[in-house]
This record gives sequence, structure tokens and C-alpha cells, in this order.
Amino acid sequence: QVHLVESGGGLAQAGGSLRLSCAASGEISSINTTGWYHQGPGKQRELVASISSVRDTNYADSVKGRFTITRDNARKTVYLQMNSLKPEDTGVYFCNLVPQGGNDWGQGTQVTVSS
Repeated sequence: QVHLVESGGGLAQAGGSLRLSCAASGEISSINTTGWYHQGPGKQRELVASISSVRDTNYADSVKGRFTITRDNARKTVYLQMNSLKPEDTGVYFCNLVPQGGNDWGQGTQVTVSS
């Protein structure tokens, strides 16, 4: 199991920015592909960004060009820089392995974007 703790959420105005962090511990390996998942109010959780061990990245169309995922293997931390925020970005953000498999979910971090 990989234990993941998310932080950095908060309240932002539309057009603003936030930076999320995901600190990993446990059976983490630098080869793990890791991603950020977004769960909007009343919606299912969806993968919005992922980064591989060689830093190949993928983004959902809804965040492409606005969000940037990076990783620091030495610090076992994955980041999500969120720019040009929109009200529809509101929700809880989780980080986890990709695919998530049987790895437990963390508490997530709440992001609220006001219009």
C-alpha cells in the first residue's frame, strides 16, 4: 500500500490559481504513475491529470492548458498547479496511483472556486 496525503486546497476566485501537493509514503516507488482525481459535487470521481516515472503527462480535456502536474521523486511528492480556475473545478481532489487498483484513497483536499 502507498499512503497518500493531499494538501493545498482552499477557496479561490474564478481565474485564480491554487497549488495542490500529494505526499507519499509506504510502498512508493519512483516507477509508479500517479494522478490527480477530481470529484465534483454529486459527481463521480474522475482522473484529470497523471504523470509517469519518466514524467510523461496526460490531462483531461477539461483541464488541458490550465493545470500542470509535476513530481519530485526525491521528496516523494506530486504537485498539481491549477491556473485559470473555473467554478466547475470545484470539488474534492485526490491523488492516487494510475491505475488506482486496490490502493486506498486519502482524505482529499477541497477546492472551491467562486464566480
